[in-house]
Amino acid sequence: MKLLYVVIFMAVFSSCMKRKYADLVIHNAVIHVLDENNSTGEAMAVRDGKVLEVGPERQILNKYRWGKSIDAQKKHIYPGFTDAHTHLFSLAKQNLGVDLTQCRSIEDMFDSISNYSKIKKRHFIIGRGWNQTTWPRDAMPTNDRLSELFPDIPVALYRIDGHALLVNDALLEQIKDRSPIMRASFDTGLFIDDAMAIPEAVMRDYDGAEYRAQLLEIQQQLLHFGITSVHEAGINAQQFNMLKALDHSKRLQVDIYAMLMANEENFALASRMKHYSSEHLSVRSFKLLLDGALGSRGALLKQPYLDEPQHHGLLLASPQELTKWVERSLYLDYQLNVHAIGDSANKCALLAFKKAFMTKPDHRWRIEHAQTVDPQDLHWFKDYAVFPSVQPTHATSDYAWALNRLGSKRLLTAYTYQSLLEQFGMIAFGTDFPVESMNPFLTLRSAVLRVTPKGMPQGGFQRSESVNLDNALKAMTVWPQFASFSESKKGSLTEGMEATFFIAEKAFNETNIPEDNWSRMTFIRGRKVYDSEE
Repeated sequence: MKLLYVVIFMAVFSSCMKRKYADLVIHNAVIHVLDENNSTGEAMAVRDGKVLEVGPERQILNKYRWGKSIDAQKKHIYPGFTDAHTHLFSLAKQNLGVDLTQCRSIEDMFDSISNYSKIKKRHFIIGRGWNQTTWPRDAMPTNDRLSELFPDIPVALYRIDGHALLVNDALLEQIKDRSPIMRASFDTGLFIDDAMAIPEAVMRDYDGAEYRAQLLEIQQQLLHFGITSVHEAGINAQQFNMLKALDHSKRLQVDIYAMLMANEENFALASRMKHYSSEHLSVRSFKLLLDGALGSRGALLKQPYLDEPQHHGLLLASPQELTKWVERSLYLDYQLNVHAIGDSANKCALLAFKKAFMTKPDHRWRIEHAQTVDPQDLHWFKDYAVFPSVQPTHATSDYAWALNRLGSKRLLTAYTYQSLLEQFGMIAFGTDFPVESMNPFLTLRSAVLRVTPKGMPQGGFQRSESVNLDNALKAMTVWPQFASFSESKKGSLTEGMEATFFIAEKAFNETNIPEDNWSRMTFIRGRKVYDSEE
């Protein structure tokens, strides 16, 4: 009998010794791996920041011993979201200044600025977020009333898309060179796209400490939504140094794939440092503005605007300039991300990539926005391996007034996300915040259901271009990693990938995607970085 007890003890002891160790086991969950088979599991084991295994609860709990375990209480777990098109510094500036996104008339805008000036005693005022398409009359503002209200303090107000700037006379007085330039009006104080550089040259800005504090607050908001990576669409050298300092001080938690704005200073920077890569910050791409925005009639169209028949939009970079940056990007092995909204701008970008494709097929050229694309040009995304990076909430924010810009026939060629996906086989979703909300569940609603938070339009906007939920999730997790050269490290929860994930507070499916959703807990490389209850 004693021998039997010894045998049983040794068997149990041997079994315990054979169990593999995991730093973390999370169980009692619905875990969406987002692999090719859209597999799910009930439990996951994590070690050294990577996924060991996802599988049935009993299998994982029997196979592993752990340092820490979490009962997910039947909640759904997804790989961390990636926002593939963001403007961190623009959101920081908007938070520091006057937020005009909720203004529904020009009078609302002036009231907001007046209220801000009473609370914040600054020697200059910067605002952002006005959108004339939501006002009673869709007309660009002038600065008459603004100059009356603020005769002495310089005021600068950006449109919601950052492609138009209204300034008062107090700021205009500081501009010495008034040489004529397209879309610059010294009479009305309105400057569009390239012309904005004129008032920006004399504008004051917030100090670095204010920006750093805002960036850390924004980071918490991202983690709250389960967003663990962002593609920052256009920074300068000073902003790069600020992000690098936050990373070195261990305060940066989200992963940032940053694009340098395509200018001479940044080309010199890129030439010196080549690819930059640290734990949380990566720089190996340029961002080039080819045209403006649709709302301010700067997007370059093949045919004139319906509501401005003499105007096609703006070409912000000549064909020669575009070719130069394609060649520079090849030379430095940098990705080139081209902002192209109008169908003419998209065609220009696609043709520029054609020659480059012959030189290097897998360079991963990107077009940011691809908002209006001639159906005859769509196949070039596939032919020349051009990655489409789009923002689904633009479709549901713009659909009502975009009809006025494009007309009903041409509107059918806009916001064609399913068509782009079918051509390239992948697509990346972003928000373009602060142009849109960073809330990724609004992105999912717009991509899958094609409706606003209020459920408009009924039945969805151009539902033939909706993307199914499985693909929409991959457009916010797996595919953006390919677009940023990280597909071997993160994006899914398959074995060996980074254990970067979040626990969703509310379940969602193909027909029910609540926008008031958030992350209960967010993990980056196996480390908890956010807890909604702490």
